[in-house]
Amino acid sequence: MKYLQSKWIVASILVPFLSASLASCGGGNSSASNEQTTDESSNSNKLAIEKPQLTFGFIKLTDMAPLAIAKEMGFFEDEGLYVTIEAQSNWKNVLDRVIDGQLDGSHMLAGQPIAAGAGFGRQAELVTPFSMDLNGNGITVSNEVWSAMEPNIPKDADGRPQHPIKADALAPVIQDYKTSGRPFKMGMVFPVSTHNYEIRYWLAAAGINPGFYTADNSQGQVDADVLLSVTPPPQMPATLEAGTIYGYCVGEPWNQQAVFKGIGVPVTTNYDIWKNNPEKVFVMSKKFVDENPNTAIAVTKALIRAGKWLDTPGNRPEAVGILSRPEYVGADSVVIANSMTGTFEFEKGDKRSMPDFNVFFRHHATYPYYSDGIWFLTQMRRWGQIPESKSEEWYHETIKDIYRPDIWEKAAEMLLAERNLDAEDIPETDGYKPATDEFIDGTMYDGKDPIQYINSFKIGNKD
Repeated sequence: MKYLQSKWIVASILVPFLSASLASCGGGNSSASNEQTTDESSNSNKLAIEKPQLTFGFIKLTDMAPLAIAKEMGFFEDEGLYVTIEAQSNWKNVLDRVIDGQLDGSHMLAGQPIAAGAGFGRQAELVTPFSMDLNGNGITVSNEVWSAMEPNIPKDADGRPQHPIKADALAPVIQDYKTSGRPFKMGMVFPVSTHNYEIRYWLAAAGINPGFYTADNSQGQVDADVLLSVTPPPQMPATLEAGTIYGYCVGEPWNQQAVFKGIGVPVTTNYDIWKNNPEKVFVMSKKFVDENPNTAIAVTKALIRAGKWLDTPGNRPEAVGILSRPEYVGADSVVIANSMTGTFEFEKGDKRSMPDFNVFFRHHATYPYYSDGIWFLTQMRRWGQIPESKSEEWYHETIKDIYRPDIWEKAAEMLLAERNLDAEDIPETDGYKPATDEFIDGTMYDGKDPIQYINSFKIGNKD
């Protein structure tokens, strides 16, 4: 969408009301006239809501924040929506309840609607008009593993481990475990989660095979040097402490919780694995959107406003207080603040500035880019969740049925007219981000050329 188009839309909405207001007071400039203009302009944008009573789901992670903020700041109500937000037990439950219509929408793993439309797992027509955040995950290892890794890591001028830490430092540790007869086990939150693809990417970049999915192995452990398994996010620290796994990839606050409890050390974040990578999305069924198009736009408007509020300087401490409530994330506010307020703690006392660890609006974070979705498709193919070669056209056609920037753009145009967004908040894009090599291994990714990208890796399926 181009700026000039947006400018024309704003003008077409506002000018008639401005003219009427000026005429009614003889062209005067009184505050009463200005208030009338604002009210009439706002009312002109009110959508005919098909379903005002809504129930949304989420998992207890800090990146559900846009939902909590849209509710607590009244952004849903501003759109004529009356929303109940319910915590869910696990990601499978989230997916099933949206597909079955028990939830009208939900905070969801970016890979879930994509897998549902691409042939892996339960099939359904789901759409996302809104990307909830960038970054926000980490990889944590047990204290025992960290003690073995640390000698392999270069130190900075202050004697601290030099970041980013690559999995090269873990490779000899894994080999030692295997030699002693202990398979090296790590956790991630779901087979189509960003966490699964991020930990696989991190390992494979160091020549460590994270395993393949096949028709006979739904665990994705064929030829694996590291055995990955599913653990729900809130259970990660306890599972690590019990020794069932030796490390994990998860979102916050569950990496910082390991530091807080003294049971593990985060070694890298997904910002270092893929700078400003997409994380969660907000998902509705295609059926819901088709039957309630104005409601879908209104929900997206409220969520965009929430994202902007979250990235407005000074608001994060209040957000931390909201998220710490038991009905939302329910973790200690000190733990949540460790990452939500622009820092991240690795070892105890080694707190570093990471202003982009959690991004909810900056860098056009809320826009559902096709290229973001295609990256997940390439990883599904790379690791065998998509078992057969696909044409380049298939990648683009598949994602355009799932990612819906058209809904986002309609919502943004209305927010622009209401002066709740600025023109620069709306990207000028064809839906694809520019090619980037800002990955931990420096590999170039171009969403317009998925086949070349898949074939560029030493470890992984080839097309």
